[in-house]
Amino acid sequence: MVTIINTTEDEPMLAVVRSTVELAWADVGAEVTDPEVARLCAEAQQHVLAGRWLDMAALMLASVDLLLLATRLSDKDLECSLTVICNLVTKAGSEDEALEIARLICAKLTHQPGEKPTLRIKVLFSLYNLLPSLSGKALVYRKALELAAAGKTADCVVPTFKNIDAFVAYWGIGKPEQRDLFLAVTRILKDQKGMTKEYFKFLNKYLATFDGSSDEADAIGAAKEEAAAAIIEFVKSSDLYQVLLSSGSHLRLRSCVRVEKSLRAIMLMILILWAMYRFLHTRT
Repeated sequence: MVTIINTTEDEPMLAVVRSTVELAWADVGAEVTDPEVARLCAEAQQHVLAGRWLDMAALMLASVDLLLLATRLSDKDLECSLTVICNLVTKAGSEDEALEIARLICAKLTHQPGEKPTLRIKVLFSLYNLLPSLSGKALVYRKALELAAAGKTADCVVPTFKNIDAFVAYWGIGKPEQRDLFLAVTRILKDQKGMTKEYFKFLNKYLATFDGSSDEADAIGAAKEEAAAAIIEFVKSSDLYQVLLSSGSHLRLRSCVRVEKSLRAIMLMILILWAMYRFLHTRT
């Protein structure tokens, strides 16, 4: 069954509010549904008239979980409704307000990532294109990566990785944000078959964001784990020689050394242990 959402040219969001509320309260009687629909629609009307777009976003997002689980609503209609909600960022009175609206939308769409993750990512990319602020775009893209990883839909975001360097330059984000971004990409690529070269490329980018300063102490531990895991994957990889010979894509140990000097010892120990394991394994 397809739910028809009638919209007006002036304020399609009011029609979406009505349709959403009616759908959310469809399982109870009209004596309960009608007053609730009237109340929420009146509240939405007041938000529109007063230009309270953040409040409007909160109101519209309140029933999104039900929409995402509703079987009577087609994916096309659901995407339409969510896109109308995303369009609120274009009505915000400031970039800060638009960013707060985007945060609300991202929080809702990244909740329960296993339900229609591909559609959620598509909506997040629509939100990305609507946002005016560069910091907002960076936030939404990062949330799309989180959703892709949690929802096991990496294929939706992997094609965008070739533009990461351009994105970073465009957004103008700092080293900590770049580090989080490269780490997220690295972890996604780690589980993708046939992408060993890309995995090591982004691991190198991640490790290169460390310069050994004292304020990086908390992040060093995670970097050690990633580098150690990479050593094992590097030795196991069937693409080992291709990675070594690929120009600019090999794992540069200078980046690892910048993480912490002791990391070299850790890498050496892992290599020795792996060699011992292989030696024993072939003789059992």
